[in-house]
Amino acid sequence: MTQIPTSRMRTLSAVAGAFALSFAFAATAQAAGAQPITAQNAWVRWLPNNLPAAGYVTLVNSGDKPVDLVDISSTDYGDAMLHQTVSNGSSQKMVMVDKLTVPAHGQVAIAPGGYHVMLEGAKHKIAPGDTVHLMLKFSDGATLDTPFTVKSPAQTK
Repeated sequence: MTQIPTSRMRTLSAVAGAFALSFAFAATAQAAGAQPITAQNAWVRWLPNNLPAAGYVTLVNSGDKPVDLVDISSTDYGDAMLHQTVSNGSSQKMVMVDKLTVPAHGQVAIAPGGYHVMLEGAKHKIAPGDTVHLMLKFSDGATLDTPFTVKSPAQTK
């Protein structure tokens, strides 16, 4: 068995200690940096002939403060905008929305008949079964790169 000189043993011990400390710090930072906002059940209703698509998702806030969804972008679509369907008596219209608040310890459904993400200008062929990504940006600086499953209208009924 080869004996390691004491000075080398101290160096190895110091390196191991520094590695353990940096690993513990990184794990703590990752846990402390956990985002309070999560996205669930994200899907896109696909329409043929390059018609605009609509994205839907449930946003859940486990944090102690409300957070606003303030921007949406996509590498798969040229435009991604938050809209809301508003009823005016016997008619409905879509209005663009600047932000959507997700309450503290609550959730918001971006769902058919209410809020939706209008997706226009597909950058490549998109079909049912595909996954597209939307980058959701929030007022607290958090971003979520969220995968959305593409479904045909028949799959969404």
